[in-house]
Amino acid sequence: MRETMPQTPIFSSMLGSSCSGQVQPDMGERCVDPVYQDGNLVSGSLEALIERLVPTMDYYPDRTYIFTFLLSSRVFIHPHELLAKVGQICIKQKQQLETGTEAEKAKLKSFAAKIIQLLKEWTETFPYDFQDEKSMKELKEIAHRITQCDEENGTVKKIISQMTQNLLMALSARSQYQEIKEKFRQPVTDKGTILKTKPQSTQKDILSVCCDPLILAQQLTYIELERVSNIYPEDLMQIVSHMDSLDNHKCRSDVTKTYNLEAYDNWFNCLSMLVATEICRIVKKKQRTRMVEFFIDVARECFNIGNFNSMMAIISGMNLSPVARLKKTWSKVKTAKFDVLEHHMDPSSNFCNYRTALQGAAQRSQTANSSREKIVIPVFNLFIKDIYFLHKIHTNRLPNGQINFKKFWEISRQIHDFLTWKQVECPFEKDKKIQTYLLTAPIYSEEALFIASFESEGPENHMEKDSWKTLRLVMRKKFKPPEDAAANKYPVSDLVGFTLYRMGYSGS
Repeated sequence: MRETMPQTPIFSSMLGSSCSGQVQPDMGERCVDPVYQDGNLVSGSLEALIERLVPTMDYYPDRTYIFTFLLSSRVFIHPHELLAKVGQICIKQKQQLETGTEAEKAKLKSFAAKIIQLLKEWTETFPYDFQDEKSMKELKEIAHRITQCDEENGTVKKIISQMTQNLLMALSARSQYQEIKEKFRQPVTDKGTILKTKPQSTQKDILSVCCDPLILAQQLTYIELERVSNIYPEDLMQIVSHMDSLDNHKCRSDVTKTYNLEAYDNWFNCLSMLVATEICRIVKKKQRTRMVEFFIDVARECFNIGNFNSMMAIISGMNLSPVARLKKTWSKVKTAKFDVLEHHMDPSSNFCNYRTALQGAAQRSQTANSSREKIVIPVFNLFIKDIYFLHKIHTNRLPNGQINFKKFWEISRQIHDFLTWKQVECPFEKDKKIQTYLLTAPIYSEEALFIASFESEGPENHMEKDSWKTLRLVMRKKFKPPEDAAANKYPVSDLVGFTLYRMGYSGS
């Protein structure tokens, strides 16, 4: 059946002919709805766009249009409502073909095949649209009507049965992921933290687990791809559909819909804080310098792989104030490589340097023969901001009330690029020991980072001295030190050490 409906690659020419809908449904006299410019669909009423989605005897929608419309439709209409409208159009077309002649029966079978193909693409690309009973009910009703078109050999029935089974498996897999979703660690605080059982000098650090920058970069990439694989196009569309559209529709208002986005963003923050923790908690300057240089090398390897998200997280961690202020440490660091990395992530001109590097990685990925060369992991928060920016500067509807489809072409293109990158199979083997450390090693809170930083290198100006003084006062009030320390029989540094026990690690 797929052979009778050749498909063009989605976004094969970057919104060129693949988006133009060269084969268009017969709209009769309604030539201005939808509206085309240079062969490209730019706007239309919701009804006309839905009509363009549904196949006819002589027409099957372009794959790019199917993806873009189904992705953007949730801003204006709930999936079960859209399914109901698609079903109504199918009934009308089916009735027109039910004349009883052999020729019309053949046409009916051909029409049924096209509807099944559409439902197949829909359920495979956006299975979560069918999570509620209303959507499943509409899907079953359409399937039942289509099955009647070929009751003789039962081929259609078998295909629909397999499609439904695959859909239920996809929904089950996503449901299980939600149930076992990781509770991302938060910076350790004093509440309920168990005292460390080992001196700080014997605590594990990242270098004791992995001292090879390339291997650590590969393991970070493994984690990134694993998390990216659980982000779906409809998750990304929440950036738009959770906003109040002109229709005042919100496709799935429950907050759990944005969990995958929040979890991935949380991973970025945790990695940044872990980098800062690993650096600040080291007492000796020489070892601290080595740790800084190690993370610079890891970030560089991430860049070479195409893992820009981990690279940015590492750089962000080293640019946090508690790390950045360690001037004596940085004076011993060979910063040439770090300067190159910061150049790539320079925020000026809307991160122009990064975008150039990302484009280069994307082009490499398109022509790559190996999975290693196909890896592209963009800086996620910048990717999200780009979609949000597109949403804010362009209205969902034009002054004439038609949907501004040109806007959704561009949003869809960016989301499709992300989906292409996330499908890359990770070429690196999982190292459970390294990943366990990366994902579970406790991290300092911002307050604890400053304490450790000031302990390593004392305050150098009035602002830092005031901050350090405030922190010491807070520590005395906030924590209950040993009785001897409370009686001032121990110097402040010992009290700080005890505080870091409480604010740092709960064990190695």
